Amino acid sequence: MVAPVLEISHVFCCPNRVRGALSWSSGPGGLLAFGTSCSVVLYDPRERVVITNLNGHTARVNCIQWICKQDGFPSTELVSGGSDNQVIHWEIENNQLLKAVHLSGHEGPVYAVHAVYQRRASDVVLHTLIVSAASDSTVRVWSKKGSEITCLQTLNFGNGFTLALCLSFLPNTDVPVLACGDDDCKIHLFVQQNDQFQKVLFLCGHEDWIRGVEWAAFGAKITFAVTLETVLAGHENWVNAVHWQPSFYKDGILQQPVRLLSASMDKTMILWAPDEESGVWLEQVRVGEVGGNTLGFYDCQFSEDGSMIIAHAFHGALHLWKQNAANPIEWTPEIVISGHFDGVQDLMWDPEGEFIITVGTDQTTRLFAPWKKKDQAQVTWHEIARPQIHGYDLKCLAMINRFQFVSGADEKVLRVFSAPRNFVENFCAITGQSLNHVLCNQVSDLPEGATVPALGLSNKAVFQGDIASQPCDEEELLTSTGFEHHQVAFQPSVLTEPPTEDHLLQNTLWPEIQKLYGHGYEIFCVTCNNSKTLLASACKATKKEHGAIILWNTTSWKQVQNLVFHSLTVTQMAFSPNDKFLLAVSRDRTWSLWKRQDTISPELDPIFSLFAFTNKITSVHSRIIWSCDWSPDSKFFFTGSRDKKVVVWGECDSGDDSVEHSIGPCSSVLDVGGSVTAVSVCPVLNLAQRYIVAVGLECGKICLYTWKKTDQVPEINDWIHCVETSQSQSHTLAIRKLCWKNCNGKMEQKEAEGTEWLYFASCGEDHTVKIYKVNSCAL
Repeated sequence: MVAPVLEISHVFCCPNRVRGALSWSSGPGGLLAFGTSCSVVLYDPRERVVITNLNGHTARVNCIQWICKQDGFPSTELVSGGSDNQVIHWEIENNQLLKAVHLSGHEGPVYAVHAVYQRRASDVVLHTLIVSAASDSTVRVWSKKGSEITCLQTLNFGNGFTLALCLSFLPNTDVPVLACGDDDCKIHLFVQQNDQFQKVLFLCGHEDWIRGVEWAAFGAKITFAVTLETVLAGHENWVNAVHWQPSFYKDGILQQPVRLLSASMDKTMILWAPDEESGVWLEQVRVGEVGGNTLGFYDCQFSEDGSMIIAHAFHGALHLWKQNAANPIEWTPEIVISGHFDGVQDLMWDPEGEFIITVGTDQTTRLFAPWKKKDQAQVTWHEIARPQIHGYDLKCLAMINRFQFVSGADEKVLRVFSAPRNFVENFCAITGQSLNHVLCNQVSDLPEGATVPALGLSNKAVFQGDIASQPCDEEELLTSTGFEHHQVAFQPSVLTEPPTEDHLLQNTLWPEIQKLYGHGYEIFCVTCNNSKTLLASACKATKKEHGAIILWNTTSWKQVQNLVFHSLTVTQMAFSPNDKFLLAVSRDRTWSLWKRQDTISPELDPIFSLFAFTNKITSVHSRIIWSCDWSPDSKFFFTGSRDKKVVVWGECDSGDDSVEHSIGPCSSVLDVGGSVTAVSVCPVLNLAQRYIVAVGLECGKICLYTWKKTDQVPEINDWIHCVETSQSQSHTLAIRKLCWKNCNGKMEQKEAEGTEWLYFASCGEDHTVKIYKVNSCAL
């Protein structure tokens, strides 16, 4: 089989922060489906990999439901509803999308969906009955037969809203029954007669909005009656979701386990079951989050056999617990996918190409690395640290060396972070590396970890002595007056597998070692040169004096120089690979190129002077230039703009000492068909010695091109379009950054067929980070 040119290697994301955005498929090996931004993600919790993305919604996905098969086989269809007022019915085959059908009609965001297969007396084919509730105060009933969709009925709730709904059948019949949980604190029951749902009953008893309803069929009662079974009280805050354990087939008979799962804003999830002797419903197990700045759970789900339970927390994180086979009352936390819960703004590979760091508007910096298990060949990537949890939306970052980075947020300060010893030890254990080799003997002065003081914003280093001097509980009781608040301190721990969310929140911060003051407005972009001696940063600007680029020395952290040229915000900067040039592109639709002047002695900081620039006439670009990058040989640079153009400029001769130059475009103008938000050039050339360029678009698509100067005037046929991401591989919103992995002169490991893979990572406004692998032989 021919290897594909472009594959997704790893995906990092988490569910949207809404109730109902999570559904676990019944049947053996069931997949977990959840909504991330505008996309539906199918995830395999056992293999810990994302299977595929279903892209079709144009706004946030609010609710998802697998359609349960009656014969116990795994579900192959699911429905989802979004803020784009649409319901989409998805059909899956061999874990890939087969068909998507859009159901349009609602006039407001869809917040709840449910669907069942319905057998009609006259038809051999099963119909799919779908119900959806939206903020337009209606519930719509749809019927799907083959690919034909009809809206059977619209139930109007006046000024009220249906917040939860569930379909089932009256016992031993094919008559559908619908339960709607409303904001009038009642559950409304409807039964279908002649294709129309008639209201038959409403159930009172709740004293607040109803967040979740779910049917379960027990036994074969033919008479239709509703009685109050029991009231379960155990949570101390809003209960956001209730789910019965899925029914399953045993010896050909459908079994419905009598177990119920509830999730609440009190940070706990409770598993309820009736006592075998008295029949009284009791709390069997309670699991949840401890510590951290979190707010509880939105949703919960059972796995198909009830051996695993998952919760979806307020900050997007998933929490998975597995039942101990030997001791059924013991549940242990398991490793599960994680990621940003808002737009991801920037990303960097470490210089060795072994992990990636990302920053996002969810105010966190996250570090993802491969987990190499001793007995398994398959490597999965996981979040292994959260070095910064901030109070401002994070915007940009730059790696200074392998374990040091600078981040900029919506504040005027740049912050420098350095890895603590506990992170380095755990990083080595998880990625299977030697600690001495990684640390290179800088052992003595590293702090153990970091903690944020109460009411503070800065991560403070915690040293070995600080951990030892914490008072034990008894000592604290004797000395404390009761008013002193002891800081929840960092606890060093040895990890051999990726940490859980609780651990990430409290024990993986990096100490902040420096703040850099100098900008007058919010930081917008930052970059570091290749020899790691100079840092360049820029902030939001509407005037020339604020649009200055500041250069910093990375050992003394002093300002070296201010480079004033652009009149509006500098959107991205890049040092050339040989460190002779600094390129800046700006919102003012121009670029500037700064050349390093050789100083008399190597101890002195280098000085940069303006070497070349464009103005409104010569700039080629007619809209904001979002992105730029250099060719690996420092001869050419690439710019990408909102005007859909990518242009190559050059050549840049670092040996030329004259003061100013006119550098013009040396390629034909490439029109990529959409606004360009990210450009990145691969550090190695392809087999034909052409530059490999990845272009990220505002629509979420990534295109790969190769380019080589043809020396014709004008340049023609210099660009070759190689491959672009398919709909399921693409992001769903604007791509913010593309970054190729540094190959360090060696190609990635050759796989069985002798394919040489190149890797690049992407991040976007759709809350997702992806790592792609590219077959270099096919480019």
